[in-house]
Amino acid sequence: MPTHLVALAPGDGIGPEIMSATLDLFKAAGVMNHLDFVPVEMGKACFDRGETKGMSEAAIRAVEDYGILFKGPMETPKGGGGKSINVTARKLWNAYANLRVFKTLPGVETVYSRAGVPIDMVVVRENIEDTYGGVEHRLTNDMIQCKRLISAPGCDEVHRFAFQTARKLGIKKVHCGHKANIMKMTDGLFLERFKRAAQDFPEIEAGDVIVDALCMNLVVKPQQYQMIVLPNLQGDIVSDLCAGLVGGLGFAPSANIGNHISIFEAVHGTAPDIAGKGIANPTSLILSGLMMLRHLCLAREAALIENALLTTLESGVHTGDFGDKSRPTPSVGTQKFVDAIKDNLGKAPKANAAPVPEAAEACFTRPPRPQQMQVIRTFTNVVSHVSGCDIYLDTPLSPVAVADEMSRACADTPFELKLISNRGTQVWPTGSVYTECVDYYRVRFELRKDVPLGTIGQSRAVALMDKVAEKFTVCSFELLRQFDGVRGYSMAQGQ
Repeated sequence: MPTHLVALAPGDGIGPEIMSATLDLFKAAGVMNHLDFVPVEMGKACFDRGETKGMSEAAIRAVEDYGILFKGPMETPKGGGGKSINVTARKLWNAYANLRVFKTLPGVETVYSRAGVPIDMVVVRENIEDTYGGVEHRLTNDMIQCKRLISAPGCDEVHRFAFQTARKLGIKKVHCGHKANIMKMTDGLFLERFKRAAQDFPEIEAGDVIVDALCMNLVVKPQQYQMIVLPNLQGDIVSDLCAGLVGGLGFAPSANIGNHISIFEAVHGTAPDIAGKGIANPTSLILSGLMMLRHLCLAREAALIENALLTTLESGVHTGDFGDKSRPTPSVGTQKFVDAIKDNLGKAPKANAAPVPEAAEACFTRPPRPQQMQVIRTFTNVVSHVSGCDIYLDTPLSPVAVADEMSRACADTPFELKLISNRGTQVWPTGSVYTECVDYYRVRFELRKDVPLGTIGQSRAVALMDKVAEKFTVCSFELLRQFDGVRGYSMAQGQ
């Protein structure tokens, strides 16, 4: 009897045919003795009905009941308000860690395979925060804002997962990719929490690398990295770069891991131009499925399938999108490719064979269903004091004219005008005539020197904003605070 239910979403375009072929392979390997795949409705059909989440309520309930979603590629509608179903699913169910494994595969020719450079690395991407919060506003005629949100608990979750996975896989060094040299507070927090998490894993070496240097290094000498953990947007870009190192997204499995719900998916496109022709490459979905099987402790079945896949690739069997052009082996369709893998079940490849355990271990235990939304925290008992405010204005005035108006506004208040910046660069009290300004200013007020920290609350800062708003359009407002005596806001460029 099956021991675990899995929500199954075949996907759009080539999704149904590569999913059917993958399940056929799983059945041949005995996976269906342990898992029962239950179809759920997600993707284009839901969007077409006007369901902007891209999934039915029944599908949502099924995924939450089973805790596992296995999905094919899905189409994101162009226009109409529907957002990416992939991002929605990860965020809705707090699948906070995207795990992607990149390995050189036999028969998949790349620049690196021709040069004899083996690729074997893991990328862990934070999945919930960063600019993927999608918090955007039009602030003025000419300015649009996207908020970048990084939290300490979110960092802690993904870093802890990365080090735990490294320990499980026997990885000896983990790098944190970041841009903390520029985004000193957001990426600075991500790097700081990485270093803190590393202290609990002393057997694993921890290093960090600025993301632009990382991208160059990955192209020049990718073998120097074993595991890289990154914030969401940077991780999205770097993981696709790494897919290119091993032949493309068709060979890059993906898992999205949460404490309660995990999603395993092919991350390539739906390829509508070849949908229904039976020629699509199912390798990425198969590899993602193997990650799911190992997550569910079906290590024996996963190893049997992996070895059969590698043996098949070694023999030169391939779909039309890859293969050694110097060999006369013709390409095969989706089902014949999977049939060849099935014929090789029980065989081992010449190189990099996965060890096959004697039997599956019942190691997967899902935590109890939460009764309500949880608030996760890292820092508690922190003492904070208001030290000022940043008020953002929509105005075409010059910096000097803005300064004159703001100086009058803060007269007879506990605050003084400290700086004015435009697009992050200081334009008052000092600046360069070569700095071009747009119609969006940050005006910073800080406590006067004779006003002790801790004596003024946020109401006085809000009152100042109200006074400014009598003459200017206030786009947004940020309270400036110190936390345990440390400034909780960044300086301007040029300050």
